[in-house]
Amino acid sequence: MTPADLSRTVLHAVRRAVDENALRAPVPARVRVERTRPGGSGDYACAVALQLAGPAEMPALEVARILRERVAAEPGIGRVEITGPGFLSFTLDAPSDSDLGVLHAVREQGIAYGHGGALRDEILQFHHAREVRAAVTAHAVRRLLVSQGARVRISCDEAGDPEWSRLGVTVDAYGTPPVPLPRIRPVPAGTTAGELLERLGADAVRWGLLRPAGHDRAPLGDDLLVQGEANPLFRVRYAHARARALTRGAAALGFTSEPGDSLEPVAHEGADPTAHKGAALAPYESAYAAHKGAEPLAHAAATPSPPPEPPARPLLDLLADHPGVLLAAARHRAPDRVARQLEAVAHAFFDFHDSCPPLPSGDEKPSAAHRSRLALAEAAGTVLAGGLSLLGISAPAHL
Repeated sequence: MTPADLSRTVLHAVRRAVDENALRAPVPARVRVERTRPGGSGDYACAVALQLAGPAEMPALEVARILRERVAAEPGIGRVEITGPGFLSFTLDAPSDSDLGVLHAVREQGIAYGHGGALRDEILQFHHAREVRAAVTAHAVRRLLVSQGARVRISCDEAGDPEWSRLGVTVDAYGTPPVPLPRIRPVPAGTTAGELLERLGADAVRWGLLRPAGHDRAPLGDDLLVQGEANPLFRVRYAHARARALTRGAAALGFTSEPGDSLEPVAHEGADPTAHKGAALAPYESAYAAHKGAEPLAHAAATPSPPPEPPARPLLDLLADHPGVLLAAARHRAPDRVARQLEAVAHAFFDFHDSCPPLPSGDEKPSAAHRSRLALAEAAGTVLAGGLSLLGISAPAHL
């Protein structure tokens, strides 16, 4: 069960309680669930009972009890607790169930993973000045809103700069609108699209304009072109290219991450305990289980120090959070949130990749552990490609 699934499950429980007359309150448009904070209980927490207590004219604890009865029986929910003044805390059946759902969703939806219909009833129009950062930001905001189902129209004070087309910017109308419209007003770039394109190129320009929050100045120096770890744009695109290179390397070695791809598991000390499970589940189950502290490589047993924090966990959590990040970025008209999410995914990808190589080395043969790692690496590459696409930035397979 993904966070989005859990949110829908809780919302469904609210609707059932209202339909059954156990709760007299308006059904909210959405229910927000968050990862439990340090020291909290369960995997996720939700404050919907506190939200509904006033309209229902009931104590929040009583609202929470009504909802707990209806959520606890749902598939994928292991335990529901009431904490504090009326928070609902959810423990999923098993962490791997959530991970399985995320990886399956990424595989099935591709770069559209995280797109949805939460805003499908919204018809929006925005207006911006004839300025390059405002134009690029408005275009990215449109992409984000459309990815969540909204219909969006963009207008500009006056005829746009012809160079905007090289940045993928489109404007639906020009001139002063007949009625006041919400405006996209980032801090101006202080230069023209032509100058930026000549010096940096389209991808670096869009990243430089969109990565900072709209109220911050956009740094547009030549460091955006540095081909090194210090450049966040390079790191994000290189993580994507590396993920694609892993797929090519695995194909050259004769295996894939597909669940039906049978392998002859290699028995060795420290091997992944799920390596001999059925082919349909091993690629994904071991992506979680193999990194609970045991490194399924032959040299791992020779390391006397305690095992590090499971390197797969941060990456899996970020992939699970991606749909929520896209929706929040759309709601808040904040493409910078997507850029920061991509940076976090790239960082977690390299930590995972370096600790748990998805490809065998030396005389190793491909095993189920390698296949599971490859599945996670490919999912990260897909999320990076999808996020870059929403920002209008290319995701090369070779870099």
